[in-house]
Amino acid sequence: MSETPKSATSRREFIRGTGTMAASALAASAIPYVHAQGTEEATQIALVGCGGRGGGAASNALSVTTGPTKVVALADVFPDRMRGAAGHLGKNFAKKFEATPDRQFIGLDAYKKAMDCLKPGDVVILTTPPAFRWVHFKYAIEKGLNVFMEKPVTVDGPSTKKMLALGKEAAAKKLKVGVGLMCRHCDARRALFDKIKEGAIGDVLAIRAYRMHGPVGFFSSGPKPDGITDTMYQIQRFHSFLWASGGCFSDFYIHNIDECCWMKDAWPVKAQATGGRHYRGDTIDQNFDNYSVEYTFADGTKLFLYGRCMDRAWSEFASYASGTKGCAQISIGGHHPAKCHIHKGHDNDNKGDIAWAYDKPEPDPYQLEWNRLIEAIRTDKPHNEVERGAMASLVTSMGRMAAHTGQVITLDQIMNCDHEFAPDLESLKADGPAPLQPGPDGKYPVPMPGKKTREY
Repeated sequence: MSETPKSATSRREFIRGTGTMAASALAASAIPYVHAQGTEEATQIALVGCGGRGGGAASNALSVTTGPTKVVALADVFPDRMRGAAGHLGKNFAKKFEATPDRQFIGLDAYKKAMDCLKPGDVVILTTPPAFRWVHFKYAIEKGLNVFMEKPVTVDGPSTKKMLALGKEAAAKKLKVGVGLMCRHCDARRALFDKIKEGAIGDVLAIRAYRMHGPVGFFSSGPKPDGITDTMYQIQRFHSFLWASGGCFSDFYIHNIDECCWMKDAWPVKAQATGGRHYRGDTIDQNFDNYSVEYTFADGTKLFLYGRCMDRAWSEFASYASGTKGCAQISIGGHHPAKCHIHKGHDNDNKGDIAWAYDKPEPDPYQLEWNRLIEAIRTDKPHNEVERGAMASLVTSMGRMAAHTGQVITLDQIMNCDHEFAPDLESLKADGPAPLQPGPDGKYPVPMPGKKTREY
C-alpha cells in the first residue's frame, strides 16, 4: 500500500526556493522497462534539483495512490539544498526515503550519478533551473527513464526545438513524461473547459490573466558577493537571469498563460507588450518589474496578461474568459483551489448572477498529476506532456520577447529565433565562464526595448 503522511507537503507548500543543477556530457543509453500492471514493486525515484519545487514534487511522488514509490537518489550543486530535501523527505516519508548518503550527489555531473542509480522504467524528477531541462531530459531518455519535469521546460526558441524533438524520441520509446503545468489536471478547470466548449459563455471574445504581487523568489538580486563564481551565483538566483529561467516572466506567468490558452483551445500567434524597471537601486538582475502583454489568436481574439512584482501596489492573481453570453472565472487567488464558475454577465464581483459553479471538492492538482503519471507508468498507458509543455513555454517566451524588444513577435519568430541564451550548457563549469558576463560595474545586460532586437 502507498504510505501517505497525514500532512504530505505539496510543491506549493514546500516552495522556498528551487533546487539547482548544471550539466556536462551525456552517456550511454538503456532499454526502456515498464512496470507490470498490478505488481507491487515500488517505482524508484531520483530527485535532480533539491530546492523547494524538487522537494515538493518528491513529496507528491511519495504520496501517490496509484502504486508504491520510493526515493533512492538525490542530486544538486548546493549542499544546503540537498540537506534540506533529505531532511524533509527523511522525516515525513521515513519508510520511503532510501537516498542514503552514498546516493546523495553534489556537483555538475550529479544528475548523471543520480539517474545511474535507477533502472529502466523508474522515474527521475527534473526540477533544476529550466535552462538545463533538455540536457537532463536527453540523458533520462538514454537511460530509459520516465520523467517528471517542472515548468517551464524551455526558455527560448532553440531550446524549444530541442525539447520538441526529445519529446518525440521519448514517445517512440513509450516513456511516460509529466510536465508540471498542474492546472491542466485540475478537475474544476476541466469541468469549466467542457462548459466553455459547450457554449456556456458563447463565443470567447477576450481572456484576461493577472499575476500582480510583491517580489517573490529570486525576482531581484543585488551585487554578487565574494566567494561564489558568476556561474554559481546565476544558477543560485536563477529567476534573476534570463538564460537560467526565462526570468520572472517565464517562471511566474506560464501557469496563467497556459490555463487561458487551454480555455481558448488554441495557442496565440503573436504578441505585443510593454514593461519596465523601477526603483532598482543597485540590483543586477535582468527582470522588468511590470509587464503588460496583448496576445492575439488566429481568429483575432485577445489574451491580456498583466504581471507585476512590486511592493504596496494593487495585487491580483486570477484569470477570466469573457464571451458573448457571460464571463468565466478560470482561477482566483492563486493556482489552487481554482473556484471556477460562470457569470451571466461580465461583472466578476457580482455573486448574484452566477449561472454555473463547480460545486465539488477540488483535489490538489499537484497530487493529481503525480497519481496519473504513476498510473500511466504502471499500466503502460500513453502519457507524454512534452509538446504541450514546450508550446506553453514558447508562447510565454513570445510575450516576454515582445516586452523586452518592444516589437510585435510572432510564434514563428520566437520558434526560429537564433538567440540561444546558453548554447554550451553541456560543458559548463562551476568555475568557468558564465553564460552571462557582467560589465565592468558588476551589472548584467538588461533588456532595452526599441534599442536592441535581442532580449539582451
